[in-house]
Amino acid sequence: MNTLDQISRTVENQKHTAIAAFVPLELSLLNSKPAPDSWSILECLEHLNRYSRYYNPVLAKAIAANAGGNTDQTISYTWLGKKSLDMVRPENGKKSKTVKHMNPNNSQLGRQTLEEFLDHQTELLQLLDKAKGANLNKKAIPVEFFKLLKLRIGETLEFVALHQERHLQQALNVKKQLPVNQAAA
Repeated sequence: MNTLDQISRTVENQKHTAIAAFVPLELSLLNSKPAPDSWSILECLEHLNRYSRYYNPVLAKAIAANAGGNTDQTISYTWLGKKSLDMVRPENGKKSKTVKHMNPNNSQLGRQTLEEFLDHQTELLQLLDKAKGANLNKKAIPVEFFKLLKLRIGETLEFVALHQERHLQQALNVKKQLPVNQAAA
């Protein structure tokens, strides 16, 4: 079982990783792709931005609507929640096909993509803090690609953090494949 504090530490680490690994890079390197059908660093971050644009406001609304003295930070999981988490775990090497509107492949992206990603992390950390007073086990978050299905607040927060970790690892792998003399920055 995960707690909000563990998830917060994960998100904080993700934010610091992005700052240390990607902020120093030139825009051309941030847009560099190891292969035509793979994503660049910025495309990985843009994919996460697209999810954050949906999940952060939905989480904010659900947390506010379900606030009220709940101090139990134990997250319990639905079948759908477990399945969703297993799918996005970084150690799950199985490729998943993303829904079309969440696929940033061949996008023209600038440094604002990285800045937006960092802003979303700050916002997510604030949501995690607010969630400490909410009912984490309330089914209140419609799944982005099929809104009839709902996840619990706590499992959604964990899903967002794990999904981010998966694609940050992907972006770090792209960085490793950049030309050595250029990526050392």
